[in-house]
Amino acid sequence: MKKNLLIVALLIISLITGCSSVQNAQDTSVGDNGSIILATTTSTRDSGLLDYILPDFEEKTGIEVKVVAVGTGAALQKGRDGDADVLLVHAKPSEEQFVEEGHGLKRYDVMYNDFVIVGPKEDSANIHAEAANDVVKGFQTIAESESTFVSRGDDSGTHKKEKSIWENAGIQPEGSWYLSSGSGMGDTLKIADEKQAYTMTDRATYLNLKDKLNLDILVEKDEMLFNQYGVIPVNPDKNENINNGGAQEFIDWLLSEDIQKMIGEYGKDKFGMPLFTPNYNK
Repeated sequence: MKKNLLIVALLIISLITGCSSVQNAQDTSVGDNGSIILATTTSTRDSGLLDYILPDFEEKTGIEVKVVAVGTGAALQKGRDGDADVLLVHAKPSEEQFVEEGHGLKRYDVMYNDFVIVGPKEDSANIHAEAANDVVKGFQTIAESESTFVSRGDDSGTHKKEKSIWENAGIQPEGSWYLSSGSGMGDTLKIADEKQAYTMTDRATYLNLKDKLNLDILVEKDEMLFNQYGVIPVNPDKNENINNGGAQEFIDWLLSEDIQKMIGEYGKDKFGMPLFTPNYNK
């Protein structure tokens, strides 16, 4: 009798172990690459784009995407430090330098939109009338009138572009009228709204937050305001924790025809226009 009970107990243990093994096999068969760290800009988050597209990737691959939304400068630094697997950023010269220095394997164009200058509806500096499509003149008008301007001041792609425009305008912005938020795009827009000040933003983030802001687009459609995004896999030689396989899966997915089309559809239903235009060329 005891012998029979022992046999039954062993059979039960074997069944439990077997079920556990099957479950473990199922757990690892989907998402063998585990998770990836995506270092990206605050604009891809604040515009709502990531919430729109990432569930598709995670569902198809089983790979969890851990998003670190910071300025482009900080995202590139995370890549240099080996603290991210893949970057989705928007400062092309800096991105190309990142790859040339060996920190990234290759850079791919993904999509673009544009920057706009927004400000209070009364537009005390009169930049819309003076420079509706001329961002350099718009910046000069703001500086001459010493109207409050809120800069991100965080070495983001937006901040890099803003600095290049001030340089083209021949102006070193400084003084009590020029404020630095040191924050992401969404927070910077909120500060500009509170102060009824001018700021530069990507159009997508502005449109996504427009209903909560008392700010209008005052300068737009200048070729200097073009805003290109790129994706870069971090060099796996950085350290053994870099998930190059997962990063490459993410890039292949992001640049696929289906997801490029999905990016091009985002925003149409709500804003009557896409917030990003896909432009990957094989």
